[in-house]
Amino acid sequence: MAKRMKAKEEQKIIKLAILAVGGQGGGVLTNWITDVAERNGYLAQATSVAGVAQRTGATIYYVEMCQDTGRRPVFSLAPAQGDIDILIAAELMEAGRAVMRGFVTPDRTTLIASAHRIAAVSEKIEPGDGRADSPTVHRNAREAANRYICFDMEKVAVEAGSVISSSLFGALAGSGALPFPRESYEETIEASGRGVKASLAAFGRAFDLTVSGERVEEVRANVAPASGQIAVEGPERLVARWNALSARAEAYPEPVRAMALAGLRKVVDYQDLAYGAAYLDRLERALALDSAEKGHALGEAAAKHVANAMCYDDILRVADLKTRTARAERIRREMKVGEANVLQVTEFFHPRVEEFCGTLPARLGRFIENRPGLARWVDRRINRGRRIRTDSLFGFGALWLIGTLRPWRRSLLRHQVEEAHLERWYALALDTAQRDYALAVEILNCRRLIKGYSDTHVRAHSKFDRVLSGLTLLEGRDDAADWLRRLRDAALKDEKGEMLDGALKTVATLEAV
Repeated sequence: MAKRMKAKEEQKIIKLAILAVGGQGGGVLTNWITDVAERNGYLAQATSVAGVAQRTGATIYYVEMCQDTGRRPVFSLAPAQGDIDILIAAELMEAGRAVMRGFVTPDRTTLIASAHRIAAVSEKIEPGDGRADSPTVHRNAREAANRYICFDMEKVAVEAGSVISSSLFGALAGSGALPFPRESYEETIEASGRGVKASLAAFGRAFDLTVSGERVEEVRANVAPASGQIAVEGPERLVARWNALSARAEAYPEPVRAMALAGLRKVVDYQDLAYGAAYLDRLERALALDSAEKGHALGEAAAKHVANAMCYDDILRVADLKTRTARAERIRREMKVGEANVLQVTEFFHPRVEEFCGTLPARLGRFIENRPGLARWVDRRINRGRRIRTDSLFGFGALWLIGTLRPWRRSLLRHQVEEAHLERWYALALDTAQRDYALAVEILNCRRLIKGYSDTHVRAHSKFDRVLSGLTLLEGRDDAADWLRRLRDAALKDEKGEMLDGALKTVATLEAV
């Protein structure tokens, strides 16, 4: 009997699945796992089921292994629900998908997942905040798995100068889910011959974190910016003006203070110190109507959305951001460009006549827009795709020159249009606050609908106007704020606006109270 049980144990097939997207080294990790199995006298087979590009689905790598007893086992080619011993997810939401698909079971599965996020297409296309809820995934993963190991393995890999496959391999080794010693894992990495030092560093760090349990699951939260003045450098006169503005924001009520400081930093970076002072002037109009009894909700909403409204995306802003040193350094870091490598960066632009006129002095821009024939003539000559190499002197210089037009932004047509729209919206909210405080807060929050650049910006403005058109139908209702929030949420749910159409029809059928 004992001999039969031992033989059965030796023939037990260990089943392991890996879910990874492009660039995460899923194939390398699979090869390492089969190699370490064979180093320890196991037979192993690896297969893969290709996913779909653009983050709509990960590639599933599948490994089966068992001890080599001289008898050739029959391995499966793909994973089955409820029949996985180890599941490795190279990103948090892939762990969630594995749980939903039934690959993770509480009686046997060790679930190893990286806590970092790569937004899926379904999350990106939603006009609002389409991100899936990370804490929910963590909770469900803990309940579904026999053992759950999760920390930011991408961060571990990046800090070591490697890729996530190395830290996932380290977490697998540290979990003890496979009966192999640490040395055989490290020998496998060394035998690969490429990026060995960095891979071993990431492997070792992940191994230690897994064994010690000193890990923190990533939980998405709305963390308010820290208060306090930021140390700045520059001409003494400008530093003094910045400190005065910062101290002014520091004096605001506590619920508003952090958001006001963040907004101040944003608008000053966008334009200049005078623009920052104008932002605080606008904000104080809302604070004058606010009170602690109401939780300063009006002031907090104004601090956030007025700053965003003042920092609209125009050609000057895009050109400025694309030529900043910090952006170039980030690209080189993310692409792992060495000193001996040459990096080529191509920027894509598709300007319309509206963007062109928006960068002109207001009178000249209106002159063109008010003459349809002239506007069409200009549009035919500029409305086409442009590719600009910002690694070249000409391409970088062209964008840099456009970015230097920032001091003249206030005289341009686009700025005057945006300022007029901002004032109409803000005045509507503040006038409403005197008779319906909650509705005024929701009017301010409707600014979430406006974002993007070019055609995206136009569509966002259309949704914004359609949502606020419901105000006339809601006037005087006790639940007006709730209904306006529902209209805004409907507008944020889908790009085509079909849900918003349905919500507006519902509002139109309400009986006036």
